[in-house]
Amino acid sequence: MNNQNARRVFLKQAGLLSAALSLSTLPVVGKYLLKPQQPGHNIPVDKNLDPQWVQSLYNRESNPTTYFKSKNELKYIGMPVGGLHTGTVYAGGDGRLWLWQIFNESMEGVHEGINPVTVTWNDGKSNRQIRPRDGAAYVAPPEANKMRVLEQGFAIQIKIGDKTIIKELKEDDWDEVSFLGSYPTCLIRYESKDCPVGVSLSVGSPFIPLDVDNSSLPMTFLHVMVVNKSKENISVTVTGWLENGANKLSAKPGNGKKHNKHIATTNNSSIFMSFDAIDPKLKTSTDAGTMCLTLHDKASGVHTGFNPTISNDSFNKYNNNDSLAEAPDKLIGSISATSKMAPNDYFSPKYSISWHFNHPHPQLIKLVPDAAKGYYYGKKFKDALEVSKYVQTNFNYLTDTANLWTYWQNASTLPYWFLDRTFLNLGTLATANTYRFASGRFWSWEGIGACAGTCTHVWQYAHAMARVFPTLERDMRQRVDLGTGFYPDSGAIRFRGENENRPAIDGQAGTILRFYREHQMSEDDTFLKTNWPSIKKAVKFMMAQDKNGDGMIDTPMENTLDAVWEGEIAWIVGLCIAAAEASKAMALEMNDTEFAKTCKTFVTNGRKNMEQHLFNGEYFIHRPDAKEGRQKLGSYNTCHIDQVYGQSWAFQVGLPRILDKDKTISALKALWKYNFTADVGPYIQTHLGGRPYVLPGEGGMIMNTNPANEAKPYGENTTWQLGYFHECMSGFEHQVAAHMMAEGMVDESLILTRMIHDRYHPAKRNPFNEIECSDHYARAMASYGTFISACGFTYHGPKATIGFAPKIDPKHFSTPFITAKGWGSYYQSRTEEGQHHGMEILYGTLKLEKLNFELIKKREVKSVTVLVERLTDKLVKIPVPATFSVKDNQLTITLNSVFNFIKMDRLKIDVKC
Repeated sequence: MNNQNARRVFLKQAGLLSAALSLSTLPVVGKYLLKPQQPGHNIPVDKNLDPQWVQSLYNRESNPTTYFKSKNELKYIGMPVGGLHTGTVYAGGDGRLWLWQIFNESMEGVHEGINPVTVTWNDGKSNRQIRPRDGAAYVAPPEANKMRVLEQGFAIQIKIGDKTIIKELKEDDWDEVSFLGSYPTCLIRYESKDCPVGVSLSVGSPFIPLDVDNSSLPMTFLHVMVVNKSKENISVTVTGWLENGANKLSAKPGNGKKHNKHIATTNNSSIFMSFDAIDPKLKTSTDAGTMCLTLHDKASGVHTGFNPTISNDSFNKYNNNDSLAEAPDKLIGSISATSKMAPNDYFSPKYSISWHFNHPHPQLIKLVPDAAKGYYYGKKFKDALEVSKYVQTNFNYLTDTANLWTYWQNASTLPYWFLDRTFLNLGTLATANTYRFASGRFWSWEGIGACAGTCTHVWQYAHAMARVFPTLERDMRQRVDLGTGFYPDSGAIRFRGENENRPAIDGQAGTILRFYREHQMSEDDTFLKTNWPSIKKAVKFMMAQDKNGDGMIDTPMENTLDAVWEGEIAWIVGLCIAAAEASKAMALEMNDTEFAKTCKTFVTNGRKNMEQHLFNGEYFIHRPDAKEGRQKLGSYNTCHIDQVYGQSWAFQVGLPRILDKDKTISALKALWKYNFTADVGPYIQTHLGGRPYVLPGEGGMIMNTNPANEAKPYGENTTWQLGYFHECMSGFEHQVAAHMMAEGMVDESLILTRMIHDRYHPAKRNPFNEIECSDHYARAMASYGTFISACGFTYHGPKATIGFAPKIDPKHFSTPFITAKGWGSYYQSRTEEGQHHGMEILYGTLKLEKLNFELIKKREVKSVTVLVERLTDKLVKIPVPATFSVKDNQLTITLNSVFNFIKMDRLKIDVKC
């Protein structure tokens, strides 16, 4: 979160309002007003959840999650379907594209969030004005039909006998429209009783894990499928159109002309869209650029000045010549494809839309100098036509490999809804929240247009990008955390790069853990060797914040709740212990044994003292500073959502336990008891000041609660940040869900994750936009950590080690996985004779020497057989010599030498018991 003045003013005002409301209801004794008290703790211990509903959360379901027109579930849907870091383009519930936040207007104080509009919310006591960064899109979600910045769409013309039917691919034209959306691709189906064809539209970008460049193209695929369901021969024409968006926002009458040009090759037809500016300033405005509509098939007709009023004339009139339109009039281009279809035939014209707007906002350039030379895609391509040509040249690779990744859901046994919720936040990378500049540097807000500088204490929660695109994270560690944002003398890491001048203690510790994760997600130890001297300085700085040498950080420093807390704070102490444990592991790999001993001492002392002094018998607390006491804001004896966050992080990177298991689980159970509720309504109506990221009738986990009903639980002089304590923020909730899953509290993990999922049901708001400080908030990518925990996935590339210990139905389990250089599918099953494990490499390569699995049932292992099936000209079976060992129910298989797996290899392991 951010300490921007405007945000402070909002929460400060909210706090004053809350205080005023509280005072207005206080009893009066004589002429004296009674001293105000903290509202009582009112979260029920009994969660009153239907056991059958809880059990249903484990179900795989027969079909992926689908939303329907008939259930009024389409109007808020907005799945990001563009390339990473190229702006926001949404696919709506009926398949039409909307929002078009590609014009570089997103900027703090200028255009924050999806829609820069302040809305009114009644918090149960009064009306409050909610800005985009404070949850406006949660209270009043933007609707697709109200934010169609550019004209875009499809229509089909069907000629059957002497009858002609024309239908646009939009909600109003069909009896039923269904949206099946599993990021990064959505499938929309259209059905009507009077229509002799079945129609579907697939929309998405060429999203390919590990392949950053091809996943970052400024474009969207739109593939139409038409099936002849009738018993007659028919003729079908599909027409797709797009408005010229060049200088859409800046061009005024007399400024110039919009220009559409038809460009054809043997098997492709494009309309290149530009703006002929009279005013030179318009050539460098943020919306100056080009767009391109392409049919990757043979066209039956092109119209560079199309009228989207659907009629027979629209389909029968074409114009291949250049078209011009005076600004700001609309200029729309269309491309049609026609096919004769016998019964049961299908017709699948494939379109794409590309864009190129390479002029970052001037204020962004002031924030981050790397922006001055434009974007990475702007360096790679000169305009949208070049993007389209690249797509044409690489069409098969882009579509086939992206489609192969969708295998991740088809091959998994995990529930569809769970996969959706834990993975879809990666869509944040395909919004105007993130950028990749021409230098190759990655940079982001916290949420769209709000809180600058790829904040360390936010991004350390976000596991998704590091697991799917690890090169981006490694570059950020080197270029920013150990570069632009690094103080080499002290080892401090500025928590917003060049946009800040001080470290945040949780950001420092979390970044150290990220160094270890990025090392693990590398194929060799080059990253760690190169950066170890600076990493070591960062670790020393962190440990130096323990003033009395007891292993518990006690130096007041900024944290993610935008405050400087005094004393010894369990979640910060534990996070630093986890960071020190990771540092010990890195030091040992670097043969730095003396420093490894230093880290071990810190961990040993920290764990002992944290468990002795910060555990109250039920959960971990914040011990006040011995001199300052509880004067300043803090969590103190309250039950804080991140209290065992360090142990959660340790699970994510396969570290040994850093906290006692029984005490840790007790703390998680306390969070469940005191902070989780299936209806936050009663709580947020009595504990005012928080932002509306969850509304009455919805469930979630409150950030901080006061089970002891202390009068001043958060200190004597509370500040505006107190409002955070009464909120539900999904990134923190995902962190807890990931931890619960790892500890075997599977019911609780699934329930909490499902509560978030249901809060973002499309009947209420956009399911693809988890909101905290503005839209598509980065911390929500912590959800991927719950997926990692559900798989029990561990990986260490330099050590050529991989492991799985699934928490959901381990007897019959399969999942996708991603490593440093390759990805694929893993499965395991149990039989009476033993258990079976297998892996299929679908992309890239994978080096393995050691594999770790849990025994699905405790029994003696008699033998292990390892076999690789490799498809060359024929299927070759390669026996792989290996040894095995069993300890604490963990089976470790060690290959006699490192085996190099290649694409389409299948590893089969047979364990006899």
